[in-house]
Amino acid sequence: MSSSGRDGTSLNSPGDPAPFVASGKGKWMALLAALLGWMFDGLEMGLFPLVARPALKDLLQTTDDGQVGLWLGIMTAAFLVGAATGGVVFGWLGDRVGRVRAMTLSVLTYTVFTGLCGVAGSAEQVFLFRFIAALGMGGEWSLGVSLVMEIWPNRSRAWLAGLIGAAANVGFLTIAVVSIGLTEIIGSLEQLLRATPLPDEWVTALVANSGWRLLMMFGAAPALLTFFIRLFVPESERWLHEHDSGSTSNWAVKDLAGVVIGGLGPFLIVYLWAFDHPFGLENPFAVRLIGSAFGLALAFFGYVFPVHRYLERAAAGTGVQMSLTTRQILGRMLIGACLSGTALIGTWGSVQWAPSWADQLAQKDHAKQAELAASTEISVEEANKPSGKIDAKAYTQIVTGIGAIIGTILAAFMGNWFGRRISYTMLCLGSLASAQWFFRTNDQFDGMFLVGAFLVGAVTASFYGWLPLYLPELFPTRVRATGQGFAFNFGRILAAIAALQTGYLMKEIFNGSYSAACSVISFVYLVGVVIIWFAPETNGQELPE
Repeated sequence: MSSSGRDGTSLNSPGDPAPFVASGKGKWMALLAALLGWMFDGLEMGLFPLVARPALKDLLQTTDDGQVGLWLGIMTAAFLVGAATGGVVFGWLGDRVGRVRAMTLSVLTYTVFTGLCGVAGSAEQVFLFRFIAALGMGGEWSLGVSLVMEIWPNRSRAWLAGLIGAAANVGFLTIAVVSIGLTEIIGSLEQLLRATPLPDEWVTALVANSGWRLLMMFGAAPALLTFFIRLFVPESERWLHEHDSGSTSNWAVKDLAGVVIGGLGPFLIVYLWAFDHPFGLENPFAVRLIGSAFGLALAFFGYVFPVHRYLERAAAGTGVQMSLTTRQILGRMLIGACLSGTALIGTWGSVQWAPSWADQLAQKDHAKQAELAASTEISVEEANKPSGKIDAKAYTQIVTGIGAIIGTILAAFMGNWFGRRISYTMLCLGSLASAQWFFRTNDQFDGMFLVGAFLVGAVTASFYGWLPLYLPELFPTRVRATGQGFAFNFGRILAAIAALQTGYLMKEIFNGSYSAACSVISFVYLVGVVIIWFAPETNGQELPE
């Protein structure tokens, strides 16, 4: 039994096996908007690894790799904490006012504040702008996944999940290509800017240090996507059905106070690990461990508070029963966060440092060639010719991005072929092996380094094709955006801790060595091998109502 929905969609009753599926151009517009959103999401995420070292050296006025590495960890942590908070806040907004309106606001947030990073005058300002931009990025992921998975039929979920992961990595790759292009034309661009009314000191600042400010400003361009979303993308019929039934009114703004309080936990963790002597302590290691555990607990209970309150109101006010109990939903949020956290720790605590590592290796090679030229009759220009032609960090990001596009698509289909649990186990073991090989066998930037970067990019990024397939299957429609937003983005808090540990290991233990610190962090994939067997197997099942 079915009825006609808005915009020419087919609206099935909740008891039907085939749920609310859009027909015609509506579902294609929704898919296009979501793919563009994820692509620009990936572009924004790929921006900072490219500009991190020149930007931080510029803002901190230092050449110390240990100090730069520590601040890179702090910046990464700020981004991840912001994304985690944004995933909950914008997920809440998507369940309350609709997927499309919330997605529009999320895209506008992350593009505008990424662009503002280009005019920042200090590392602290970049920290703040990155945090606010990350709020929007965290929200866009969960909202786009919810919208597409609810509008398209269940049989399409595997290839849709693959497209989601691939789109983000297309953006990740695109910004690396833009970076190379900027490097090639930076001289001509400087001349063009000096011909404008801009003050000379502004032009000098814009093109200095590989033009990192111009790249960050370029990140504001996707703001135009918001107009397309509002004009052409239809709302999810599943959500509209819930809205018409009155269930969305059970989301209350006052519940977001829990998210604000919960957000203090991750910032406590960042503070404890980012400074040598937090709270003036001389031996702070034990305090850091206890404080981190407290911060995680505070974040968890604060972020799940809106969901818990919603479920209480829904049960008391309408008597509507969902396919899962409150305890099951909260349990799935936790298990989803652990699964996402494993993948995100591996990415942000290890593989995302590859471009900066490549830049470090290339600079060391550059210095060796200069020393060789000084001790022989070879000119400096001739000695530096091989490395001078290549932007190591950009090419590293390109090959990892290409690998990631392939890996995400294959991983989504693996989830169908082998089941959710077995495929996730395979991805964890493959990620550990490829990361160990990449970080432990390379000591210079060359062809083998790029081969290793391609392989580790393909395997470790494959989770981002698997997670969009699996996470929507854990939650009913009424809490899907919030539930999977929490599951994916709370994993980013775990990844923020790992990113801080990478920076800490580099500065305190491994003397600025990216490879040593990143190879240690990559052992987290063994934790994922265990956790997945506590998660439900959902292969072949319909999305829960």
